[in-house]
Amino acid sequence: MKETGYMTLDNFEALYEKFGPMVLRRCRFLLGDEEQALDVMQDVFVRIFERRDRMTTVCSSLFWTVATNLCLNRIRSDRVRYAPRIDDMLDSLADGNRHHEELVDTSLFLDYVFADTKDDTRYMATLHYVDGLTLEETAKETGLSVSGVRKRLAGLRQKAKACAGE
Repeated sequence: MKETGYMTLDNFEALYEKFGPMVLRRCRFLLGDEEQALDVMQDVFVRIFERRDRMTTVCSSLFWTVATNLCLNRIRSDRVRYAPRIDDMLDSLADGNRHHEELVDTSLFLDYVFADTKDDTRYMATLHYVDGLTLEETAKETGLSVSGVRKRLAGLRQKAKACAGE
């Protein structure tokens, strides 16, 4: 295994041990269902294994991206399969769904905070704040020192507080 975080595809068991927990956390977070998360996690590794002849090395961001895409595809297909009736949707709109407004506000706020942020900093924030990794785990996953991760996350918190007027 190289220091850069890239791994070759020749030892699939090692890949599964290294990236499996991260992929499962991501799938659990996006799908909210253990059985579906395990299902999609398996699909992630199958998808990468099927395409191994096109790649020489892999890294965590590949697994992260494939897991996210497969989960979103699963959510979309479930939505189409179990689409709500039009009456239910109209009733929901008439009730003034406050949760939706909060999601929009949060989304706009995060768009502002992350507007000029590096992709790897956004990745760190997701690992630490969304997936619940410790600073040490986040540092290991991103290849930075704990103090480097702490500094970047502190900068994000400062920007968020300034935006929120605190």
